[in-house]
Order: sequence, then structure tokens, then C-alpha cells
Amino acid sequence: MSNRSSLAIAAAILFALAPAFAATPAAKPLTPQQQRMSACSKQTAGKKGDERKAAMSACLKGTPAPAAPTSQQERMKSCNADAKAKALSGDARKSFMSACLKKPAG
Repeated sequence: MSNRSSLAIAAAILFALAPAFAATPAAKPLTPQQQRMSACSKQTAGKKGDERKAAMSACLKGTPAPAAPTSQQERMKSCNADAKAKALSGDARKSFMSACLKKPAG
């Protein structure tokens, strides 16, 4: 092969590979919504499932995250105290306790 054809081939290869080595365009700045999404994602990092969904939703809306639901034991104590304060017994107490324990926490 002649020197001239080798140079032509090398130039063709370099020309073909030039786009692969071209400078990548600068990254676009994040939109305010993307920034908020990133910040909220960091705030909810340790949460999972429904708890994370609720916290993300509240964060994106700008409202405080909902309080963690009380444990079943705490709810049982509270419902028992309410039933006692109302002096309920028998079927009335049973019905009250059932409804009380099914109520959403908070």
C-alpha cells in the first residue's frame, strides 16, 4: 500500500470516529420541579411503600409529612380509655371498640 492511500484510510477512520469523541453538550439545569423531586427523594430515603408515597406526595405539595400511624397497642389503650370514660359494657362496648380500632390514626 502506498503512503498516500494509508493516509487517506487513516483520515477516513478519524473522520468517521470524530462524532464519538466530540464534546458532549452541557447538561441542562434542572427545572424547579426536578429540583423539588430530588430534594423530596432525599428526604424520604429511609421510607418504603405507602409511607414513602405519602411523604413524597406531601413534600411535593409543600405540606408537612403525615405523622406516623400510632401502633395498634397505643390505639387499643386509647380506645379502652374512651370506652371506660363512657362507661360502656357488653355489646355497646364491643361495637364501640370495633369502630374505634378501625378509625384511621390521628
